[in-house]
Amino acid sequence: PHVFGGSCLRDMEWQLGELLAKAREAAQKCGGDVVLTGILPTLKKTDLELVNMTPNPRYYALNDAMNRLRGGAYEFYLQGLDELQLHHDSILVEAANTSFQVHFQVAPDEFARLYNAAQAVAGPLLSSTANSPMLFGKRLWAETRIGLFQQSIDTRRSTPHLREQTPRVSFGRQWVQSSALEIFQEDITRFRALLSTPIEDDPFVELQNGRAPSLKALRLHNSTVYRWNRVCYGISDGQPHIRIENRLLPSGPTPRDEMANAAFWFGLISGVLERYGDIAAHMPFDDARSNFLAAARHGIDAQLTWCGSAPAPAERLIFDEFLPLAREGLETGGLDGENIDLYLGVIEERVRSRRTGAQWLLQSMAELADKGPLSERLSAVTAATAHRQRDGNPVSTWELARLEEGAGWKQSYATVEHCMDTDIVTVNEHEPVDLVAKMMVWKNIRHVMVEDAENRLVGLVSQRKLLNLVGTYHPEERDDPMPVSEVMQRDPVTVTPETPTVDAIQLMRKNGWACLPVTKDGHLVGVLTESQLMFIAGELLEQKLRE
Repeated sequence: PHVFGGSCLRDMEWQLGELLAKAREAAQKCGGDVVLTGILPTLKKTDLELVNMTPNPRYYALNDAMNRLRGGAYEFYLQGLDELQLHHDSILVEAANTSFQVHFQVAPDEFARLYNAAQAVAGPLLSSTANSPMLFGKRLWAETRIGLFQQSIDTRRSTPHLREQTPRVSFGRQWVQSSALEIFQEDITRFRALLSTPIEDDPFVELQNGRAPSLKALRLHNSTVYRWNRVCYGISDGQPHIRIENRLLPSGPTPRDEMANAAFWFGLISGVLERYGDIAAHMPFDDARSNFLAAARHGIDAQLTWCGSAPAPAERLIFDEFLPLAREGLETGGLDGENIDLYLGVIEERVRSRRTGAQWLLQSMAELADKGPLSERLSAVTAATAHRQRDGNPVSTWELARLEEGAGWKQSYATVEHCMDTDIVTVNEHEPVDLVAKMMVWKNIRHVMVEDAENRLVGLVSQRKLLNLVGTYHPEERDDPMPVSEVMQRDPVTVTPETPTVDAIQLMRKNGWACLPVTKDGHLVGVLTESQLMFIAGELLEQKLRE
């Protein structure tokens, strides 16, 4: 921790740089690297299986407890420019999110006003700092972490009644009136304890003996309730204290950007306190929550409301209201003027250029739209992110990613998951064969997958099989149309998304197959086709010939 004042921000950035260099050095010894990003663009769903979770008993206990409360698979639905709909069997989707969490220690008697200030500025802060616009290659919210995290930790069950249920991840329900106790009491009342821990000390005895109680059980419970601005109780050098933990900032794009985000937040909550006292007296809580959600979805394009004003573009409000307010707060805190200019200048240039981390990523993907398959483009933007971070310049100065910056074709096509087509035409086994034949013509495909109501693969219909029916199938001789079940190949050979691409190619070549279904736990997730492999081969051949 640093005292709020002087060169604290620059000192923190130096520390971050030193720690990042150590992490990067360790990663490179293992053939890897470190990337600061809200959600890793190259992340695959198979990366989020339980086998990849850090082997910490507390994590497994938390996963088990969440699964019991939830009573079923984790369901996810997010819609932006693209749409994501999936279910997962563990809490590990939460691991897709990485954040830059900063804490602000406050005195108990000023907690309520500062916490309310933190809530009020969440929207404008998030709109200018968004850095997580994609998940699994889909363009979703500007800060997809917000929606994804709430759904990944949501233990609520749907009921046939209109019952109020609060999610474990939330922005909150109302302003704080007077004390941090209001939040602790609310969270103990609303949420079941997920984990237990041995209690070694009696807090009342500790108080009688002049020592600060550890409140271990409270702190453990508090660690399983995820407010975006979370109150934390801690002890430093024997002294108890209260902190406001900011959980809404994403990791990256650079340490300089991260510290600028922190400076903006510190300045805003301090400035709001100086100018407004308790902001709860000047704006409805619903406006603060609405701003937060608008910023999460739209980033710098959000429309925000401030202290009774009409909704206005985030960009204009940041220049007219929030940058001056943050400067006032940092100056009142006694921070070095040079540091204030440095970090708020980063925010100003980012907003002026409309080049947040989210915008850079989306613009880079748009620039690469017709240049290679999705896996190669995602590899390129990830590699470009890592490269530009090492230079240390803020994201507002970054050039867009180039395809040649990626990891290369070997890594881009290493497994079937990189190459398979997930936009699949399917039918059920009761559909008429005539319809399947028409679908093949309409979509210019040679195979149609047959699945049941649970998306389990049960068969495959090939164009060759339908051609063999010509001359032998006489619809007029049947009372009902011939169903797919009579002509489909049952229980076709499949591979998993993790299968090495070279193994899948050898399997197809050995058997003379033009397509290979891809399943996970019996459910159809994709298909690897000869035409898709020919397209990739053409791209690689052209690349090699140009070289």
